[in-house]
Formats: sequence, structure tokens, C-alpha cells
Amino acid sequence: MSSFKERWNITSNWQVFVIILVFAITGSTSAYLSKPILNAIEINKENTSLWLYYPLYILLIFPVYQILLVFFGFIFGQFKFFWAFEKKMLRSLKLGFIADWFEKS
Repeated sequence: MSSFKERWNITSNWQVFVIILVFAITGSTSAYLSKPILNAIEINKENTSLWLYYPLYILLIFPVYQILLVFFGFIFGQFKFFWAFEKKMLRSLKLGFIADWFEKS
């Protein structure tokens, strides 16, 4: 726990627990929600090659995860932590303009 606290610059064990819980819930939910999104645009296992379906599924999980991470962070009272985490991740992917756009509006 202390390594998480140092790396994430947080003080309480409760906050570590909540942050890990948010990561877990977000991962599961993003994988769960990506299938209906693909079905809505008529991409599913029955009418699409599996060689195309699974890469699209995995690619879709990423933006869904990013949105849900901030959402669940807000719900669990850790918005500040997850927004900073999100901005750092977007900048490392050279997508910092997205975070900058949200900062300006």
C-alpha cells in the first residue's frame, strides 16, 4: 500500500482502496458496454470476421474506459485524482489537446 501512496501522492489507505476499486469497476464496465455499442453499429461476431471484430472491440474499449474512469472517479469522490491521471495518460499518448480543450471550456 505504501508504494501506491507514494506513487499516487495520496495519504490514506481508504483512498488507495477506493482508487483500486474504481479501476476495477471501470475495466469491467468498459468491456461490458463495448459489445452493445458494436452491436448498435451492426458489428458483431455473426456478420463480421473475428479478425476484424476483436480488434475493433479492443479499440472501442479504450475510449469507453477513459470516459468511465473519470465518471466513476467522480461518483466515488476521486475526480481530482482521476482527472489528473487522465490528463497525464492523454498527454503520454500525444492526445493532450483533448485535455487542453476540456480545461479551456
